[in-house]
Amino acid sequence: MNISTVGKAVTFDHRYLHVELADGRIISTPLSWYPELLNAPVKTLGEYRLICQGTGIEWEGLDYHLSIESMLYGHHHQAAA
Repeated sequence: MNISTVGKAVTFDHRYLHVELADGRIISTPLSWYPELLNAPVKTLGEYRLICQGTGIEWEGLDYHLSIESMLYGHHHQAAA
């Protein structure tokens, strides 16, 4: 496990998903990268849990999982053309 990819807390606003990392940094990615999250009710977005020793985020109510490492590398869902 790489300490740089361990999440501590997740927050969001109307445009971005923010993850506070264990090393003190905060990374942000556009919610538009994750249509499942962009279209989810605010209450459901707040119902997350850190999984895989803090390297992933799960929204059980959405059946959606996100790797924090994928956020760091800019990997996101791309709609088919």
